[in-house]
Amino acid sequence: EVQLVESGGGLVQAGGSLRLSCAASGFTFDDYAIGWFRQAPGKEREGVSCISSSRGSTYYADFVKGRFTISSDNPKNTVYLQMNSLKPEDTAVYYCAAEARGLCATADSDYWGQGTQVTVSS
Repeated sequence: EVQLVESGGGLVQAGGSLRLSCAASGFTFDDYAIGWFRQAPGKEREGVSCISSSRGSTYYADFVKGRFTISSDNPKNTVYLQMNSLKPEDTAVYYCAAEARGLCATADSDYWGQGTQVTVSS
């Protein structure tokens, strides 16, 4: 059974940090690009960051550049999103997704997690 399980969300004050984890199982992790997306209430889902299937390339949306870092621990089949200097506008449900053999996981990704809530208070 394919699973992507996000964890690490929570409530944090503005300026604080959180580290999200995306644990994968049921597919060949090394063959998939992994991405993080988020969706705030009343807004469209948007891409935040992704890492290529080779783990050699990363991408960040402009609104998180310099604050968020994506990384991968392939032996653990886990991708992390370190989020620093959090802002209230970062409040959203964060999802991870996996897309086969890509440079970046897109909205058409093959697999999706259930999401983890991140709330940043001002």
